[in-house]
Amino acid sequence: MTRRFYGLPALTTLAVFEAASRHLNFTLAARELNVTPGAVSRQIKQLETELGIQVFIRRGNGVHHTPVGADLFGAISSAFAKCSEAVTVAKAGRRDESVTLACTDSFATFWLTPRMADFWQRFPDISVNHLISDNVRDFRRSEVDLRVRCGKGVWANETAELLSSEEIYPVCGKDFAARYEGIERTELSSLPLLDMDWTDPEWPSWDDFFRSAGIANPWMQRRRFGKYPLLMAAAEANQGVALGWDFMVRPLIASGRLVRLTDLTVPAPIEYYVTWNSNRSLSNHVRTLKDWILRAA
Repeated sequence: MTRRFYGLPALTTLAVFEAASRHLNFTLAARELNVTPGAVSRQIKQLETELGIQVFIRRGNGVHHTPVGADLFGAISSAFAKCSEAVTVAKAGRRDESVTLACTDSFATFWLTPRMADFWQRFPDISVNHLISDNVRDFRRSEVDLRVRCGKGVWANETAELLSSEEIYPVCGKDFAARYEGIERTELSSLPLLDMDWTDPEWPSWDDFFRSAGIANPWMQRRRFGKYPLLMAAAEANQGVALGWDFMVRPLIASGRLVRLTDLTVPAPIEYYVTWNSNRSLSNHVRTLKDWILRAA
């Protein structure tokens, strides 16, 4: 006997099981499938023989699931529903209208979410699935249509478009800024500094910032955070000075939640890009979201 690629029972058998499970009645299932009740019973028996376990308990004219049968029905009905949706889309001559966008927690919090209302208003028929994580291993390429990531702009098998040139500068809460009003840029390293403790080796630290600004920093008092939104919350709470990425902290400064400390600014050593798999063509909906992100940036 030829081994089936997916190791599944015959699709005809699964279709009979799905119909019998919905109706919990072999006669009604047979009527739907245009076969005899005996044919349905034989297919179910064949399935149980192949699985080595009962999927139904027969009771009079009806049947009930065993625990295994109930679990199997849940999985199969879900899979059939997805197949039905895909066939409907194919018949309509269009791609799935949902787009999966992956990005970091900080980008989603400070840039993407405040702007998404504009996208929904412009393109109400496009559904966006958000995959948010700071760990790149959480992003399976097959599941992601677009990704916003930070780096040098060169990644294997990915096409990248720059969102915008970026700069970083020190920010803090209002009370902290008032306490150190008039401080010189060369004195920044003596203050409590809020820093990122992240696995990405390219993410700029205070060491990188001072080095770019030509400022010596022999000793620094640091408080480390694993997520950028927490870092910004600590800065707003007057716990110290953080490095603000202009496109993320500009609205917080405009609203008075954060304050720039000194006029010191340096170009960001890495920048944000929107990327996609070079080996996959972009659907119209994916392209629409990509173009909207680039325009908004």
